[in-house]
Amino acid sequence: MSVELKPNCNQALELGKYACEFMRSAAPSESVQERTKLFHTDSVLCGISAVALCANAPVVLREEALEYPNAHGVPFFGSTVKVAPEKAIVANSSAVREWDSNGTNFGFRKELGFIAGEFGHNDFYPVAIAAAQMKGLDGAAALRGMMLSDEIRGRLAEVFSLKTYKIDHVVHGAIASAATWGAMMGATPEQIESAIGMVVAHYIPWRAIRAGKQLSDSKGASAAISTEVAVLSMMRSMRGFIGPKDIFRNPESMFRQFEKTSGDSPFPLVLSTTGDDFAVMGMHFKLGLYEHQSAGALQGMIDLMRKHPEILENPGLIKGIKIVAYEPAFGIIGDPAKRDPKTRQSADHSMVYIVGTLLRKAVEKAAEMKTGKIADGNDAMWKTLFLAPYDYDPAAIVNKTTRAFMEKMTFEHGGAEYDRNYPDGIPTSVVITTTDGRTLDSGFVMYPSGHARNASANLKDILANKFERLGALAMDDPKPLVAKLNAIEKLDAKQLAEVYDFRIVSRGKFE
Repeated sequence: MSVELKPNCNQALELGKYACEFMRSAAPSESVQERTKLFHTDSVLCGISAVALCANAPVVLREEALEYPNAHGVPFFGSTVKVAPEKAIVANSSAVREWDSNGTNFGFRKELGFIAGEFGHNDFYPVAIAAAQMKGLDGAAALRGMMLSDEIRGRLAEVFSLKTYKIDHVVHGAIASAATWGAMMGATPEQIESAIGMVVAHYIPWRAIRAGKQLSDSKGASAAISTEVAVLSMMRSMRGFIGPKDIFRNPESMFRQFEKTSGDSPFPLVLSTTGDDFAVMGMHFKLGLYEHQSAGALQGMIDLMRKHPEILENPGLIKGIKIVAYEPAFGIIGDPAKRDPKTRQSADHSMVYIVGTLLRKAVEKAAEMKTGKIADGNDAMWKTLFLAPYDYDPAAIVNKTTRAFMEKMTFEHGGAEYDRNYPDGIPTSVVITTTDGRTLDSGFVMYPSGHARNASANLKDILANKFERLGALAMDDPKPLVAKLNAIEKLDAKQLAEVYDFRIVSRGKFE
């Protein structure tokens, strides 16, 4: 079942009603719950590994949180110290997003014609965890809150493209965070409407945080900062502060400024309440550290390496590598400014660096094994060539072999054929020309491993490798934590309160 919020209604208020009712009675299917748990586990392992390697933004925000002790608050990852909940949330959300390796949505719902194609990531789960801890709720309630957050931001991404207007995609997550926090903390629909109004009226981030040759901490912390202000807005609303009402139909709001209407909201919203048809089912897993727009190229390269192992045995055969992709991939990670990254945040948004690093690792593995067949099958290749944080450290960024491969790469826009297949898939092809006159073509890649519509890869098996590899950076044995997170709905209130009570082993800063 679903609820439709028509453009001619007060969608902010109706979102408040939907969120409150969702927390009372929604019944997502077992598959929806399982997928949400996997995304949450993924996010935590990404986050704690970033903390273990002392990534700058999470460290700064954790230190800031400690300046706001609150006996009635919640802890952040790897701590028992209770701090103001919005500070724990901003620290945890920042850590989750730091590697740019957790889940991604593409804003695509073809059956209803909702194909705005806005990005988004599973960065917002700390809101549901913190709210459940504040209210003394159990793991099942926390999971329900996570599903609510994903549903709201995922459905907004289908109907309004923020990136088209150079607005950062985290706005949808901020709106979802305000609604989720409010519904879990006992706010009224009117209070949720007020908080959403504040978020949209006061806190709209531009994509300037993602532009430029070398990216900053702002890129990774954007979701966290927007989530912090969303929760603060909800807190203020619950104290009696009144924000702008009916914000989606407000003629001066961001939405109607960019998409003119005669008085309605620019879009309908269709939100699920029961069954399988939830936004999270269309979200994409990353199988390592890479910008999601590069997944098709990575799959194409893996396919070519499996079919032509001789290029790994003798990399001198590679004369040129052409990657063909769609917009916005071509404009974002194919930007000529990204051909010479000098920071991790820029390297993980550089198509040529990401693909060059994967190829470099494959060649090194082939030399070690003295054979071009370095793994048996697609899944084993993804696990063997897992792109890890250390593949973006200062030494890796200037690696001569990687740089040599990067020099051989060209990146082209595929035109209409590629563009019309996004955001349904990640349309990409990779063509290698060889010194002996051959052309090795990956063919048209649409649904790479990790994509929601990929039906060939063993997703859980590849993700287990990712969890183990990232978890091992943060603790000696991550398996008990992974098992607990994968069964979060079974935790009682006391166990959920202590879910992040584990020791993170510092591995030292690598940048």
